[in-house]
Amino acid sequence: MKRHGWLLLLGALCAIGPLSIDMYLPSAPFMAREFGSEGQTVQLSVVSYLVGLLVGQLLYGPLSDRHGRKPPLYVGLWLYGCSSVACALVDSAVPFICLRFLQGLGGCAGMVIARAIVRDRTNAVGAARAFSLLMLVVSVAPLLAPLLGAAVFQQWGWRAVFGGMGLFGALCLTAIHFWMRETREANTTSRFSWLGIARNYGRLLGDRQFVVYTLCNGLLQGGMYAYISGSAAVLMNVYGLSPRHYSWVFAANSLGMIVAAQLNAVLTSRLALARIVERALWLPAGLGLAAAGLDSDPSIWILLIGLFLFLSSIGFVAPNAAAIALSNHAENAGAASALMGTMLFVLGTLSAIATAALHDDSARSLLIVMAICSTGAILVFYLAARQRTID
Repeated sequence: MKRHGWLLLLGALCAIGPLSIDMYLPSAPFMAREFGSEGQTVQLSVVSYLVGLLVGQLLYGPLSDRHGRKPPLYVGLWLYGCSSVACALVDSAVPFICLRFLQGLGGCAGMVIARAIVRDRTNAVGAARAFSLLMLVVSVAPLLAPLLGAAVFQQWGWRAVFGGMGLFGALCLTAIHFWMRETREANTTSRFSWLGIARNYGRLLGDRQFVVYTLCNGLLQGGMYAYISGSAAVLMNVYGLSPRHYSWVFAANSLGMIVAAQLNAVLTSRLALARIVERALWLPAGLGLAAAGLDSDPSIWILLIGLFLFLSSIGFVAPNAAAIALSNHAENAGAASALMGTMLFVLGTLSAIATAALHDDSARSLLIVMAICSTGAILVFYLAARQRTID
């Protein structure tokens, strides 16, 4: 594929994750009633899907290093498409929850291998630009998915939503087969073993540059997950925003990340990637410490501006940190991408759990978790990242 066509296709693969979660949420209450259960069915189906994502990432990465990028993609997209269609056909909660696990197990292939393909095709600076463009898709998909899911549900019912997911998976599979070239030849000379995979992950964890920049990225995105999990309760219950106004705030913050990521693509030709990360980390760290030190909840406008700036900074940190972390791992980019995705997922999940556990009908729990995440990111950077970096 020429020019940016390959990036558009990778963006479609990365969009599978948010689409598979957010598209069916508008129809969740109706699904629960049809299954004869309460809301916990839908909640368990989300957890099941996320567990599938977590497990699958660690499998597809090493497999793509061994067998090339496209064969594992074929398997993952086929599994995703079939399980999506099966979700549309079930009539009870337990099979639906199990199929959601398989859906996550298949859908994560695109997310993991997309990063590896970027590393295969570009150097560190080119990867930062590519990841900046991919953030456009990753940020827009959660905004459009509920709208698309609601429209499909109102017209044809919730089963059509999952049928649409299966169709999307089939289209991605077809596009990968005909329009994307293989970026890594198969290497089956060495014997496959689970112990070898574990050792490979151990070597990655011993790479200071990989670990530090992944932690910086993951901790800052942990603040974003805290915002996603706790902002609705804070802004609507504490500050009294209506659901409509909250959706505007959520959209504005997503737009901030998108614009920042596109600006970052321009800055990469003028500044070293590590320098951009360093400067961008100061903003959320300062905001987090200032907010955590308040004796009472800030005014609504101060809170909204602070959240916007905090989340926008991710657009400068995430693409560059990912590019630097993968830069030394051309030979095992799949495994490196898988471990990176797993670390980001775990840190994000822990921050979301902490936000929920500390919730006290004020904004302080959300602000404290975001402050811990952003302060942790900049401490990791200054304590370790500068010992080995790319200028």
